[in-house]
Amino acid sequence: MRRPLRFLAASLALTLSAALAACSQADADKPAETNPATTESESTTETGWPRTITHAAGTTEIPAEPLRIVSTSTSITGSLLAIGAPVVASGATTPSAMTDDRGFFTQWAQAATDANVEIAYPNLELDLDAIEAFEPDLIIGSANGGDSTLEAYAQLSDIAPTVLLDYGTPSWQELTESLAEATGREEAATTLLTDFDAWVAEQAATITLPEQPVTALVYMNADGAWTFGQDAPQAQLLISLGFTYEQADQDLVTPESKDTGVPVLTAENMAEGLAAANTLFVVPMGNPEAVANFSADPLLGNQPAVAGNRVYSLGMTSFRLDYYSAKQTVETVVEQFAK
Repeated sequence: MRRPLRFLAASLALTLSAALAACSQADADKPAETNPATTESESTTETGWPRTITHAAGTTEIPAEPLRIVSTSTSITGSLLAIGAPVVASGATTPSAMTDDRGFFTQWAQAATDANVEIAYPNLELDLDAIEAFEPDLIIGSANGGDSTLEAYAQLSDIAPTVLLDYGTPSWQELTESLAEATGREEAATTLLTDFDAWVAEQAATITLPEQPVTALVYMNADGAWTFGQDAPQAQLLISLGFTYEQADQDLVTPESKDTGVPVLTAENMAEGLAAANTLFVVPMGNPEAVANFSADPLLGNQPAVAGNRVYSLGMTSFRLDYYSAKQTVETVVEQFAK
């Protein structure tokens, strides 16, 4: 198994409301190619179908490699598309600055268009009849977050085999591996993740690091900041690019948030809690003015990164990482620190 890169962005979602080897740069912009679908008999003999998947809502037997998948989770759809899973429809969230006009997250909206993915239902309003109309042979969804369909698991299972995953605890890489197991896309996932790591290493060699260490956060204005812990995917992505990561002072975060992976600093404790960081990355959460607003906060005037004008954006899609948004996040960092 890959090293866990803990991501508890689901906590944020609930509180606030989402390869590339040394071939060529063109290849780096594409996920693994979709393999031709196998027949049920071929799947049984070659890739172990039927297979039983243990997941957040229980245990599900999938009789054959799925050919028509409906995703009820906008937070998971991108990871399915990245491994070439045959997604025919996805639930959509409410359109915002982080989505296209359909409610698909911008980082994978074009991939959804290319794969002819239709909207199963809008605004995260679960529609069982609409799902059934797509005649899925597998339903993939979330057991947590704003797009959770855990309470409808029994009804969904009446339509088709259903797998609900927790995207709040595992890294996006681990989530990708779980989806690959459920969809028969293991080889595609292995290629995607291996090539992504190789590409990140290449990108790391192209940047000049600012003053270290660094910390990443979501600025909440008068409510302070949500900071990312050492094991959060945002932190680990920065580490993979060569940055030294320093999480917020754990003695100053709110007690109830200390063990969540996204510890909270109140407005009064932000400057002191971030005092060890010489460079800061702000996750914009769809707000292009987030860096400017953070830097202008009068309570942060003496924070080293703010005083030294070393506050940067981590990118508009860096809040919830999947293959597509992780790649865009790296590109954002490289653009700001290119040699």
